Amino acid sequence: MFRSSALLAALLLCAGSATAATPWQSLGEPLTAREISSWDIDVRPDGMGLPPGKGSVEQGQTLYDAQCASCHGVFGESNDYLALTGGIGTLASDTPQRTVASKLDYATTLWEYINRAMPFTHSKVLTVDEVYAVTAYVLNLAEILPMDATLDEKTLPAVVMPNREGFTQAHGFMTVDGKPDVQAKACMQDCTGEVTVSSELPAGFTEEMYGDIRTHFRALAGLTDLPATALAPATNAGTKSPAELAAANGCLTCHGVDTPIVGPAFTAIAERYAGNPEASALLTAKVRAGGSGVWGGAMMPAQASIPDSDLALVLAWLLAGAPAD
Repeated sequence: MFRSSALLAALLLCAGSATAATPWQSLGEPLTAREISSWDIDVRPDGMGLPPGKGSVEQGQTLYDAQCASCHGVFGESNDYLALTGGIGTLASDTPQRTVASKLDYATTLWEYINRAMPFTHSKVLTVDEVYAVTAYVLNLAEILPMDATLDEKTLPAVVMPNREGFTQAHGFMTVDGKPDVQAKACMQDCTGEVTVSSELPAGFTEEMYGDIRTHFRALAGLTDLPATALAPATNAGTKSPAELAAANGCLTCHGVDTPIVGPAFTAIAERYAGNPEASALLTAKVRAGGSGVWGGAMMPAQASIPDSDLALVLAWLLAGAPAD
């Protein structure tokens, strides 16, 4: 009798499953194409994933000067961050120079990284066309593209990077008997019994660098479980000297304190504007807008990324004659 009842229950359950959804089928709802697209953002070497758009080298120069030069240098030579130019053909030498131009094997990688992560302090603010333009200009700085080039989803994958054939799998992080450990044998021996994960980032780094991250990262914009109040805006005031701020923001790449480099020396600027009550406002406008012709033909790139508080401290120090700390 028990077996008959169990069999009948099983048959009824099977019959019901043909018309009713199982519990896991009724949970949630299907993702929409729009929801999927926000995560489907990778770009393959062959260009798969690139969105429609275009941008020229000329357009990219204006964007680069305003958004990128303060960290990567006016000519891509770097201000303490990764150099974008130079080093082509040096990776196999005794003095390899690892730059964007020398190590990337596909130009689509450069486009994707700019689109995902740049500018560093406020990523994802560039439009698709602007990303194409900045990519074109960086490749022009590296002498990979001509000045009149324009990139789009068709022409970008066709760019041949100097290191296109430079990547190989015939190497490993360790060696076994003097040969690359491509089979990961060495790292599977004498393993440690305990691993401690720690961070080398200073406390408060994210808050100081980004402020409220929801204002910078699209993927976090819809989160509702975070505190509604925004974090205090990032500022360097009080933590760095004016000279350190000038260095951190790339000013000392083109200006020496007592000696002109690409642009005039700070002491010469202070002398010219001495006694002018409008000096701070005039120099602020000059730094923000950029230009040329005041001190010769050298171009002063527009500097839009320097925080107002930092700029005010640097200019006050400069107008005082840039005294040593």
